[in-house]
Amino acid sequence: MKTRFLGIPELVGVPPVAVVVDVMRAFTVAAWAFAQGAEKIVLAESPDEALALKACHPDWVALKDGPPAPGFDTVNSPGLLRSIDLGGRTVVQKTTAGTVGALAVKEASLVLCASFVVAEATARLLRARAHDEVTFVVTGEDGRADEDLACAQYIARRATGTGTDAAGFLHRAAESRAAVELAEGVRQGVHPDDIALCLELDRFPFAMVATSEDSLMVLRPHTGDT
Repeated sequence: MKTRFLGIPELVGVPPVAVVVDVMRAFTVAAWAFAQGAEKIVLAESPDEALALKACHPDWVALKDGPPAPGFDTVNSPGLLRSIDLGGRTVVQKTTAGTVGALAVKEASLVLCASFVVAEATARLLRARAHDEVTFVVTGEDGRADEDLACAQYIARRATGTGTDAAGFLHRAAESRAAVELAEGVRQGVHPDDIALCLELDRFPFAMVATSEDSLMVLRPHTGDT
């Protein structure tokens, strides 16, 4: 399996298979949403689109990066989301990097959204599909976010069946700029447990597959190998 690691600005054309990585925190939050019972997650293009979808579907749960804001139900924090019952509900998610990256590759034949909490399930699906080429989209900091790159590299090694120790990759993520900013309160809408929750390897047994449904990019959990 040939792998590429690209930032969002580096994407040219449509990759056949894309794994969009956002560790801190979009796709850790998405995994927690499914664990809390969400049926699906709609990835919004903008805060205005998220609010418009929420207005059309008042029972949907809208979340965003940063501090709480009018019209949004919660923020992009796994520590906060884990206390919310989302049984059977639809979540609308808009973040600075993760959702942007997924929408940038929405025409790919397979789009997976990933973080450490679903790393092995993501790698297992890639192994089962046996694609010749996979593009890993490193969403944070225009492709320079080390927590996202570390996670992408770890999943890539696992997907090729290479035995590898996760400790070094998790250490890089723990020392990343994003982790420091979360710890120091630079970023708003943060729970004290967010960093630890983002570094929980393989907490959940599902991968997350994004597909186009009725002109929306929709993320759903995927528990099978094919």
